[in-house]
Amino acid sequence: MDMDALIGLLHATIRLTTPLLFAAIGGLYNERAGVINIALEGKMLLGALVGFMVAFSSGNPWLGVLAAAASGALVALLFAYVTITLGADQIVSAVAINLMMLGFTGVVFRLMKAANSGSLSAPTFQEWTIPGLAQIPVLGPVLFRHLPLVYLAFLLVPLAHFIFYRTTWGLSIRAVGEHPRAADTLGVKVRTVRYLTVLWGGAMAAIGGAVLSIGHNSTFIENMTAGRGFIAFSAIVFGKWTPLGTMLASLLFGFADALQLRIQAGILEPLFRNLGIQEVAYQIPVMLPYVVTLVALFFIGKSHWPAAAAIHYDREEG
Repeated sequence: MDMDALIGLLHATIRLTTPLLFAAIGGLYNERAGVINIALEGKMLLGALVGFMVAFSSGNPWLGVLAAAASGALVALLFAYVTITLGADQIVSAVAINLMMLGFTGVVFRLMKAANSGSLSAPTFQEWTIPGLAQIPVLGPVLFRHLPLVYLAFLLVPLAHFIFYRTTWGLSIRAVGEHPRAADTLGVKVRTVRYLTVLWGGAMAAIGGAVLSIGHNSTFIENMTAGRGFIAFSAIVFGKWTPLGTMLASLLFGFADALQLRIQAGILEPLFRNLGIQEVAYQIPVMLPYVVTLVALFFIGKSHWPAAAAIHYDREEG
């Protein structure tokens, strides 16, 4: 692989990590608060649709992102009410939301296509090149020539670290996820903390979906998240419920996604020929991100989930 191909692969890795990172870092908050949320997939899918629809109708991709965040928070509010207030099973509720969003987004998009003749294309973001830094050999093109949402996603990582380990709010989140009754005794509003973290996670996941539709592309495709919400959830687990670990796991999965696209495009054909491989079936590279996810989780070792994960808390119960 020549240097240009390597730079292209690394640049694509950063770009494809972005939607995963939004969903994973957002979901990390509610995970640390004791709410298991595998509904990231459904919220990403809804955010992709809403972001595209608003950007398409308004001509402004930033409005699309804001609308996507609001839609994700709204669905997260439903999830929070069902699980935190009513005490429904978090896994079952999340699966229901994922299925509902899959059907809902498909129907709405088909109605939108029927109401608009011609191709549907929304405005996308312009690349931001950081002056000076972008001219650094190798690192410049890889790190400092991206869409604005890419920079925002990676800035969320040190912000999350600071909040979790340097603020009272972060201490409250961690306490609620480990010992909700003890936190309640000390005056922490357990339900409020869980509600707010679930809403934040929903908004961030939806922004991750919007990155797919109006960042990477200029249109929406049915089921375009293709399991990325589940991969984002896996990144949280693989990252040991820490912001830095979650980012590194997201980068690993983003690299696998970028690599499979390069394989499909034939960029790595010379390498395969040198290895004596004449042809690679397209299904094999498509599987790569999911295979990497499964292998990563297999080798993760013993995981220490938050002690109160998926456990409903009611202060009236003994």
